[in-house]
Amino acid sequence: MELSVSTDDWGTLSTMTDSPIGAPRTGLITTQVAWFLLFNFMANGALSLLFAALPVHAEEVSGWAIAAGLTTGVMMAVTVLVELGTPRLMAAWGYRRVLELGAALMAFPALLVVAWPHVVAVLVASAARGAGLALTVVAATALAARLFPAERRAEGLGIYGLVISIPAVIMLPAGLWLADAYGFTLVALIAAGFGIIALAGGRALPTLHPGDKPTHGIMAELREPAILRPTIIFGLATLAIGVLTTYLALAMPEDKRGVAAIGLLVQAIFTSLARWGSGRLGDRVGSSRLLGPAMLFAAVGMLGLIRADSALWVIIGMALFGIGLGGAQNASLAIMFERSRPERFAQISVIWNIAYDAGMGIGAIAFGLVTGLTGYSIGFALVAGLLFLAVVPAWRDRRPPGRPLIEPV
Repeated sequence: MELSVSTDDWGTLSTMTDSPIGAPRTGLITTQVAWFLLFNFMANGALSLLFAALPVHAEEVSGWAIAAGLTTGVMMAVTVLVELGTPRLMAAWGYRRVLELGAALMAFPALLVVAWPHVVAVLVASAARGAGLALTVVAATALAARLFPAERRAEGLGIYGLVISIPAVIMLPAGLWLADAYGFTLVALIAAGFGIIALAGGRALPTLHPGDKPTHGIMAELREPAILRPTIIFGLATLAIGVLTTYLALAMPEDKRGVAAIGLLVQAIFTSLARWGSGRLGDRVGSSRLLGPAMLFAAVGMLGLIRADSALWVIIGMALFGIGLGGAQNASLAIMFERSRPERFAQISVIWNIAYDAGMGIGAIAFGLVTGLTGYSIGFALVAGLLFLAVVPAWRDRRPPGRPLIEPV
């Protein structure tokens, strides 16, 4: 059965879903939620399979070392640009159609590269995948906030976060291995198969619209201190992961660089588990009480990476950082939804996702500039210092759960 909600139903739906903390717990995994999670698993599986394999293939077909970097750079640039316009598209088409278009753009453009193995085709496919990623993450995050009951929203967001994290942990290295062992064509075909399954499951997604064309823009949301604070705090956490994914291996001695791959895997696993666990805890104690401790874990973990010459310190540091990053992901998103109104969830989703993407990009670029002068150990210490500083406003921003801070205009 499909859920269809008109713009006149928002008041009733908001009353039904905005239940206080401590209300009787309702079921989380309904039939519609299960289809929603399957859709996102398959769509993100297609994305992850190609994430590392396509840049490598770009270098192979072009013969240019810079082609790999351009592939990822074009994809992320288009992602941020399209994210800004996604709320208006969602208002016109609804969540389901935007999600279906996003999944198709993430899964199928790589077939163009198979048919035409040229760097131009690679860049066109990368741009299309970036647009698909933007549409999918913004619409899915906003829809997740509507599908889960408010008294269990943080836990629901944690489950959603875990489901979309698993493909990154499994499919990204699998795509790289399959491309190396059997060729890029097989990876592209498997990704297309994931897309077909996602689109088939997408027919069961609810026919739900976020409302009329947004009248409250992204910058208007950011002028609200209650939204700006968790955005900046979370942005610092993503800045740090941008640093680690880019430079951890380079910071280690050559004979220990294999440990960097293990460390990143450990971080990904702990991040996924912490994102889910903090959701369960956040529904009980309030997500705003968890953001400070999450940033503290992240800061301590980053501090441990000063000893990048030690495999033990790297593994411990990445595990602690993963706990902090996962906690910050879930807590910041749950806080921002809690402090907004249902008709503004699309804008909140855009802000959170841009904080994620922009933070990673800024971290990678800025750290490269700093470490050219300071070296890696001091660079990691400076990032840890930023994370420790973020603990203070996160701790001070604790508020009782269930108190909306932004009234409708």
